[in-house]
Amino acid sequence: MKILLATVYHYPHTGGLSVHVATLKAGLEARGHEVDVLSFSDIPEFEQKAKVRGPGFLMNKLSKGKGFVYGLKARKKMLQKLMEQVKHKNYDIVNAQEVYATFAALDAGLPVVSTVHGYLTYEALSAGNILKDSPEERFLMEEEVKAYRSTRAIITVDTRIKEYVEREAGVTGTAIRNFINVDDFRPDTENKAAYRQKHGLSADAPIFFVPRRLTKKNGVIYPILSLPAVLEKYPNAQLIYAGTGEAMDEMKRLIAERKLENNVTLLGAIPHDVIKEYYALADVILVPSVHSAGVEEATSISALEAMGSGQPLIACAVGGLKEIVDHNVDGLLVEEKNVEELSAAMIELLDNPEKGRQLAERARAKIEAEYSHLAAAEKYEEIYLKAK
Repeated sequence: MKILLATVYHYPHTGGLSVHVATLKAGLEARGHEVDVLSFSDIPEFEQKAKVRGPGFLMNKLSKGKGFVYGLKARKKMLQKLMEQVKHKNYDIVNAQEVYATFAALDAGLPVVSTVHGYLTYEALSAGNILKDSPEERFLMEEEVKAYRSTRAIITVDTRIKEYVEREAGVTGTAIRNFINVDDFRPDTENKAAYRQKHGLSADAPIFFVPRRLTKKNGVIYPILSLPAVLEKYPNAQLIYAGTGEAMDEMKRLIAERKLENNVTLLGAIPHDVIKEYYALADVILVPSVHSAGVEEATSISALEAMGSGQPLIACAVGGLKEIVDHNVDGLLVEEKNVEELSAAMIELLDNPEKGRQLAERARAKIEAEYSHLAAAEKYEEIYLKAK
């Protein structure tokens, strides 16, 4: 088949959606399909600024949320125009990655199925992009329902999102949990010392790595709040974040208040290939997601990558994380927002490296058996064939 993966956001870009697209593309191509990607990155930079970012910024200054909604509509129109320009390629199916990519494909007259990665309206509320009980909230929910009812098939990345789509739109989708390229993310601990030297890190310091977008629902403040208790026993422990987002200012404030500047590093956005090196050099990976404005973590790609990379994982017991982590078997689950419980789990894995090794080995085995990009691509292929 000739398949077009489409998103109104940037690609490639740091973040789970971009990783999902790249990994799905690799899996589908390995199965012999021709796969292209169309994204907002295909729009010239000056048009992005002149037609989306600039007007959206000004509109938000006048009324919170209006610029956000305007930006989504503008992205949809620009993506639709690109789709119309490539219609001659005769794609068998377009796999839209969100609501407005779905609208772009529908209005371009292309056959489309939609992958739902999250909760557009609730996530916009959680991130502060729109206001609760505003016209923008009502409008976005109406748009979600319209998109879910208009596409040929719905794919969701976990069962909670499937239930959400069915509840809000009355449409039954297929849950295909997130996945990773098991060949790219694999144990690489033999290079741990080399990677630490490359990135200027101590050879013997305990390192906790948080590969998360710095947003409220990802619970990124809680490792900072949990670190002081860890430092009482392991004073040279390091906490490293990879990602950007609106929570960074709050994180910087917490770090300064607790005088943790020598123990916490905010790397910002880093390339996905470099992320793999940080997985390998770390001792423990943290995925501290929380409930926020009705939003729960889906099947976290960061958690899957950590498990595939052969490192012990501590995650919060919310959303899809409860589906992929079996507590005390292939990872540790802690109560969300529970600073003391997270501290205790961090200390436990430093105190018991053999337990961490066993958790990591079982996690890798689970990833190979259940979360391979090749197995996921086969499931997507079945849906495409029925929908085209």
